[in-house]
Amino acid sequence: MNKNIKESTRLAKHIYNWLKVYTPSINANSEHTIKAYTLALSLYVYFLETKKKITNANFCIQCFSQEYIEEWIKWLQNNRGNSPETCNNRLAALRAFLKYLCMKDVSCRYLYREAALIPRQKTAKKKITGMSKNAVKALMKAPDQSKKTGRRDLVLMIVMYATAARISELLSMKINQLHLNVDKPYITVIGKGSKIRTLYLLPKAAAHLRAYLKEFHGDNPIPIALLFYSRNLGIYSKMSEVSVNKQLKKYAATANLQCKEVPLDTHAHVLRHAKASHWLEDGMNIVEISFLLGHAQLNTTMEYLDITTEEERKALATLEDETSSKVDKKWKGKTNSLSSMMGLMDIKS
Repeated sequence: MNKNIKESTRLAKHIYNWLKVYTPSINANSEHTIKAYTLALSLYVYFLETKKKITNANFCIQCFSQEYIEEWIKWLQNNRGNSPETCNNRLAALRAFLKYLCMKDVSCRYLYREAALIPRQKTAKKKITGMSKNAVKALMKAPDQSKKTGRRDLVLMIVMYATAARISELLSMKINQLHLNVDKPYITVIGKGSKIRTLYLLPKAAAHLRAYLKEFHGDNPIPIALLFYSRNLGIYSKMSEVSVNKQLKKYAATANLQCKEVPLDTHAHVLRHAKASHWLEDGMNIVEISFLLGHAQLNTTMEYLDITTEEERKALATLEDETSSKVDKKWKGKTNSLSSMMGLMDIKS
């Protein structure tokens, strides 16, 4: 095998491992994130093949140069009509891969540093649709409690709102992360970067969870079973984020008939944002909110809640007073395209 083919194969394996092993298992990213990463890499490789005439024979680390990436961003805008927000998401995905590549091959560090210098596209700030406390109450009344699915969905919404956890965190949660038989019931959440945080539950939420466990997991729940699981595939298979959001939109449509404050485009993230906003309204310290949300930086929470400069000043003033295994050679017996070699999506022009 010549040197070029060796390097091409090595890079292809890195891409495959990042998407199929590291991202879902080690980094524990959500289904949505994995799909976004896969699409971004597929688009980049398609760009290399069609616009830069890169093949298996000349695919190398220089294909991830700053010059090529900047050309790719322009191609996404001009040829595919991607918005600035979409271009920024695609760029973030490519940077995430290059960061992983750095860990596997130190000689590639300069690529990540160059990619980090590429400026993000200017975008108009989009606010997440707000949800009042009355709207939350109306939404909670929508699931049909005479049906098992309705009872499950209500508990899922209660936990989602009570903790403001990410939907990916809740759908990955196992029974052994619940601590309900203590003076102050709580759950442990495994967030981004495998960081663990403790979220306490009010008595009503804990009571709903106990009833849910008895109905859906029996008297002796299996500790490593998923708390919320796929009805068709069983206790070790996750519910789909897509199906959860589909149900939430259905309940939002019902609740909106009684309370017009319920957004029709309600999804899991709206409930997370609503709880964070309500914590702020109730006077909770911004640092506490930031911790409960699992944000690594306080500025992220400020932007997330659309806090003004004056509010930020007051909040910060308050703070001052606070004391892999072998990879299958997927390209064998298939086409010779870069995409097929890495098991990427087939992009249509």
